[in-house]
Amino acid sequence: MTRLDSAIRRLTAQRDLLDWAAQNISPAGLVLEIGLGNGRTYDHLRARLPDREIHVFERSPAAHPDCYPPQGYLIVGDLFDTLPPFIERHGRRSAALIHIDIGTGDEEANRSLARRLSPLLEALLQPGGILLGDRAFDMPSCRDVTALTNVPEGRYFVYRREG
Repeated sequence: MTRLDSAIRRLTAQRDLLDWAAQNISPAGLVLEIGLGNGRTYDHLRARLPDREIHVFERSPAAHPDCYPPQGYLIVGDLFDTLPPFIERHGRRSAALIHIDIGTGDEEANRSLARRLSPLLEALLQPGGILLGDRAFDMPSCRDVTALTNVPEGRYFVYRREG
């Protein structure tokens, strides 16, 4: 598979999963976009969920000018510095949907980051809440429901918090 084919497959999976999640999340709860990047997935989320609060986390914002969240919804800084106060402010189990796409080309670093982030992300998900991620996470209270989405195995990961 070429790098172009791989990118197309990843972007198609993202779009399809964001559309799927928009139809399958609770009508109440926060929506979190972790990793703004150039703003494509944030833009897609706000179009699909126009009445939802979408909080966006980014270490170093550099998105397309049309793809920034409104004042107060962009949280800038390292996730390990910004997620704990966010959880304190908004509460555990406050998120209906978390989309996280923060991987790099270093797979070992990505696995380490996912291991360290898993407890924070798990704490944020409400019962029935959905996490869409570009990598596998270790969240004991969540079930891997990727197979329900028809996205090719290993391309993207989908978790739903049990009770």
